[in-house]
Amino acid sequence: MYRDKTRTVQIGDKVIGGGNPVLIQSMTNTATEDVEATVAQILRLERAGCEIIRCTVPTMEAAQALSKIKEQIHIPLVADIHFDYKMAIAAIENGADKIRINPGNIGSREKVAAVVAAAREKNIPIRVGVNSGSLERELVEKYQGVTAQGIVESALNKVHIIEELGYDNLVISIKSSDVMMCVRAHELLAEQTDYPLHVGITESGTVASGNIKSAVGLGIILHQGIGDTIRVSLTGDPVEEIKSARLILRTLGLRKGGIEVVSCPTCGRTKIDLIGLANRVEEMVADIPLDIKVAVMGCAVNGPGEAKEADIGIAGGIGEGLLIKKGEIIKKVPEAELLDTLREELLHWQE
Repeated sequence: MYRDKTRTVQIGDKVIGGGNPVLIQSMTNTATEDVEATVAQILRLERAGCEIIRCTVPTMEAAQALSKIKEQIHIPLVADIHFDYKMAIAAIENGADKIRINPGNIGSREKVAAVVAAAREKNIPIRVGVNSGSLERELVEKYQGVTAQGIVESALNKVHIIEELGYDNLVISIKSSDVMMCVRAHELLAEQTDYPLHVGITESGTVASGNIKSAVGLGIILHQGIGDTIRVSLTGDPVEEIKSARLILRTLGLRKGGIEVVSCPTCGRTKIDLIGLANRVEEMVADIPLDIKVAVMGCAVNGPGEAKEADIGIAGGIGEGLLIKKGEIIKKVPEAELLDTLREELLHWQE
């Protein structure tokens, strides 16, 4: 697998690459200068399972806020830099655990060299990020449009700039909103470099459409053994990004832990509010540290059989429900008590 052979890169107290677990990232959407709001959002993301967090640094005030933010959080802090090399240096000076730059929009080679020198002094990794939307004109002309080959060439050109400056503590990120172009670009890049890769589908859309695009794209890429850290980019609450990333990794067998909730599609036999019940179960189990499968079924007739692969489950009927373990009915309870019954069983399971 590609990820087993990538270099290891340390980001704060976390390590990516070299076959280490694929780590989950997100990005704050608060004003970084607002320390209180940014810290509050990061703490929410931590509770959801975020392992690395990125903040934009558009101003010197934002760069200076990083040190205050870092004091109050528990995961590595990455500074996202565009255009102004001084912001990158200031972010490093204020404790950023990694910086994300596109050397192509930082400016002259001298400015890039100044950023690299600051990173080298503190041994801070640099994430070299390239998006399809910012592909250089000469590469668009060379490949007769925006292509996977052009994205990869652009990224490697920028990596070579930093390597020529004597630094190789790097992570590479190439992103596109075109899912299959993004997949192909990662396949090409993984064959040409051993730097760890940050993977994501950029500008993927809302929670609904973005989840589908991200699941398809990340699923194909990760299943091939490509990718060392991921972000699911969604237009919405960043906590939704973490939920989706965890589920993608767990579905691919790349992450253990956490309760997996399975539920049946509704049909004419469904006599309970299965949609509402399944959503409440998902919310209830989000913070329970059990590595088990929980089934929520809408039919007391077929429910037990369909839930036999789950460790525990509930199935509803007309005014009543069943508690099920491994397909066996344990007891019958009133419909109104189904959720509480499941909660009690899960609490006993933890003991």
